[in-house]
Amino acid sequence: MSDQATGVETAAEGDQKTRVFDLPEACVAHVLALTSPRDACRAAAVSPCFRDAAGSDTVWARFLPPDYPAILQLHQAPAPRLLLSRPGTKEASVPVASSPPATKKEAYLGLTDVAVLADDGGMAVWLARGSGAKCVALSARRLSLPWEDGEFSWRWMPHHLSRFADVVQLVSCTCLDIYGQLPTAALTPATAYAAYLVFDTADGHRGLSFPDQETTVSVGGRAASRHAVCLRPDDDEARRFIGADGANSGGVRGPTLRRDGWWEVEMGRLRTGDEAVDGEEVAVSFEVLGWHPKRGLVVEGVEFRPL
Repeated sequence: MSDQATGVETAAEGDQKTRVFDLPEACVAHVLALTSPRDACRAAAVSPCFRDAAGSDTVWARFLPPDYPAILQLHQAPAPRLLLSRPGTKEASVPVASSPPATKKEAYLGLTDVAVLADDGGMAVWLARGSGAKCVALSARRLSLPWEDGEFSWRWMPHHLSRFADVVQLVSCTCLDIYGQLPTAALTPATAYAAYLVFDTADGHRGLSFPDQETTVSVGGRAASRHAVCLRPDDDEARRFIGADGANSGGVRGPTLRRDGWWEVEMGRLRTGDEAVDGEEVAVSFEVLGWHPKRGLVVEGVEFRPL
């Protein structure tokens, strides 16, 4: 008898145990809000309860940056908005949103699909789809360029692949150093970032292979990283400058062709603090070492993207 009674009690206790699917939707939403946008989307496939919780405003409000209402206002404003390139596509202009997003998830997805131009068209802002961290691109107009020969050093012109109104092409110079600055408050706190120089080269470019090229990234005046790079690796030109060993480019970062048709080279990495500091800035630089003729570099801007 006692064994039967124990068995009945055990079965009753099992029936009284709370399963994950028995939790209120609000509890599930609170847990999912502590994960990531990618994890929340995966959880939506687990059960109807998870699907409802994963799509709730409680979850997606956690993934949106604190200043997302200001970015959304740019979506509704009569300003250029650019559809971000996906595999097999290129960036293209999209019409102004006709109405505000109905849910926080809709707002989030809209900010990952479309980059909006801010700062009078000098900066593009969007969100990384997998993490929700802010991505920022500074146009060439927001960079400091060497003007040793005044207006004869650079030529401003529109470019059919650019997100911005114009890009800049190097006509001729001997000292080439490009600088850019961005307040850390414009980036997502407590996030690792990489900075990229976005560029192309014109026919007949010169001086962009060797001698050495160097990039730096610093936060608040403290050097975060310094790297040797090469925008246009060319073994023959390297040998002309530095002899038979010129082709030995170990540790030198080379360029990568992007889906939108531009090239990029990683300038360095940084990590933002847990909280934004007033007046603190991220500074990036690209420099070609050596006083020799240079021409043909086309600069679209500098991008900051989360790792």
